Amino acid sequence: MVARAGYFGAHNLLSGLPREYSSRLLARAPAISLAKGQTLFETGAIGDGCYWLEEGVLKVSIASPQGAERILAILGPGSIVGELAMLDGLPRSATVQALRDSKLTFVARSIFLECLRDLPQIYSHLVTILVERLRQADDEVAAASFLSLKARVARALLQFAKYVGEPTATPGQLLIRHKIRQDDLAALANVARENASRILSEWKKRKIIEHPSPSVYVIHKARLEREARVSD
Repeated sequence: MVARAGYFGAHNLLSGLPREYSSRLLARAPAISLAKGQTLFETGAIGDGCYWLEEGVLKVSIASPQGAERILAILGPGSIVGELAMLDGLPRSATVQALRDSKLTFVARSIFLECLRDLPQIYSHLVTILVERLRQADDEVAAASFLSLKARVARALLQFAKYVGEPTATPGQLLIRHKIRQDDLAALANVARENASRILSEWKKRKIIEHPSPSVYVIHKARLEREARVSD
């Protein structure tokens, strides 16, 4: 388990930790397996630690009081899930489920706090990382504001394709065997559902995507990537 210390991704709160610190966190971190469709945790659950995704694909979602689900993010290997709970211990703000069979490592908040007590110099590192994340979030919001509606929807669909897509016999095509609702695409793209529906219809006419059934998409990757670069 100690050998995993260098595997924390570059864009999460635990990245860049001194090796003795990350090794200590992972030395007592149990492995967890999730089957496709299984829930890791639900909104409101106790924030007792975070999870490092070694293999598989996860979706992060929220639900309305009426039960309507909205996907906020799709996460692949190397992602850290629930890391802010390491700092504040507040209940989970979203539900996380496996889109594919997944393997994770759980880092308990109690061990995290124990390490902070023994290595108080880590606080300065955490402050630096949090500031960097805030700046990065501001930059991403600013960049997204200049993208066209089509580009936002294309980026959202490419995010699905990145983690749940599989190559076809035709070069440059990706097959997604997963029901992607227009509401989910719209939420990921931060556009109205009506706009997402109109854009998808246009892409089907232009053969950028094919949608032969509710649970199957065929993506012409290069064409969709060009759509993702269009600015307002």
